[in-house]
Amino acid sequence: MNPKLKELKQIDDQYSNRFINLDPDGYFIIYIDKENNLICAEHYTNTISETGVALDPETGKPLPCDKPLKRVPTAIFKGRTAKEIGIKLIEEIENLPLSRFDHALYLGREFVRAEMAILSGEDYIQD
Repeated sequence: MNPKLKELKQIDDQYSNRFINLDPDGYFIIYIDKENNLICAEHYTNTISETGVALDPETGKPLPCDKPLKRVPTAIFKGRTAKEIGIKLIEEIENLPLSRFDHALYLGREFVRAEMAILSGEDYIQD
């Protein structure tokens, strides 16, 4: 790997591993629809416990990160580019389903990564 790319990956990896507070307005599962070349983001609600753990608002139980969940998204956003899905999410809906700037920054970065995967034909895995 190019030394400069390796250095940039290390910087990103450090930021990916930092602690951030969870967004009480919910979380997003981002994926690409390869057949239609779309970036997709499903929004799910959660509540945050006093200790900072994300809880299922229906059951009050912690949301697991290591296995798939069977929940119904509150909304699904789709776009052909990172900018298009970002504008749909931030500018075109009444009740913005996020409340933290660091969450918005994360989503923007993930949307760009998803767009790059579509353009390159590579797989996309949400960070």
